[in-house]
Amino acid sequence: MVFQLRLIGVGALLLVQMSLPVFANNLTATVVSVGDGDTIRVKTGNKTVTVRLACIDAPETKQNPWGQQSAARLKQLLPVGQAITLRPVETDKYKRLVAEIYVGNRSINVNMVQEGQAVVYRQYLKSCPESKDSLLQGENTAKQQRLAFWSQANPVMPWDFRHRTTQKTTSQAIQPQQQNNCDLAYPDFCIPKNSPDLNCRDISQRRFKVLPPDPHGFDRDRDGIGCEK
Repeated sequence: MVFQLRLIGVGALLLVQMSLPVFANNLTATVVSVGDGDTIRVKTGNKTVTVRLACIDAPETKQNPWGQQSAARLKQLLPVGQAITLRPVETDKYKRLVAEIYVGNRSINVNMVQEGQAVVYRQYLKSCPESKDSLLQGENTAKQQRLAFWSQANPVMPWDFRHRTTQKTTSQAIQPQQQNNCDLAYPDFCIPKNSPDLNCRDISQRRFKVLPPDPHGFDRDRDGIGCEK
C-alpha cells in the first residue's frame, strides 16, 4: 500500500523515544513520496496508498514559510525508500489511510510535533491513546522554545487557515458556470478547479447535478445528485 502522511519539525532538542505499540493491524511499508507536512505515499505489499499522519496537523503549504518547512522536514525524516511501520487508525473521507508512523521505535508524528513542524490535532487525539501524552508534552515544549511554527507572534492554526480559505472560495463559487476554471463535475454552479476540499456545509447549494469524478465527494450515495440532505 502507499500512504500519505503529515509531519513537522526541525530542531536540536532531545526527542522522546517511544516503544512501538504492538497492534494486530500494524503494517510494514516503504516510503514512495512525501506530499505536504502531514501526508505521504507508501507501498505495502503490492499496494500503493496515501497516508495521513494521525492526530497531528501540519501548516498548509500556502502558510509561508511554515508549510514548506514542514514538508521539507518530513522528507528528511522519511526519505524515499525508508522502511516504516504504520499503526492504522481509520480511513478518512478522502480515502486516505490515517495512521501513526514509526521508524524503529521512534514516532514520526511525535517527532514533528516536538520540533514545532506540526501541531496536535486535538479533535482527533483520542485516536492516538499510546502517544497522546508525548504529543501534548512535545507541543508544550515546542511552544515554550518557540520552535518553527511556534516562532510566530500570532500563529494561525492549520484548520483555521483552511476554514478561511474555504470561506473565500465558497463566496466566489456560487454563481452560474461561465468561467473556464470551473470544475465540470458541478455543472449547475461554479466551483473553481483545485479548490480546497469542501463539504456540503461549506456551500449553500442543495440537490445539484454531480458528474464523476466528484472531487469534493458531494454525491455520497452516487446517484448523480449532490448534497441531498
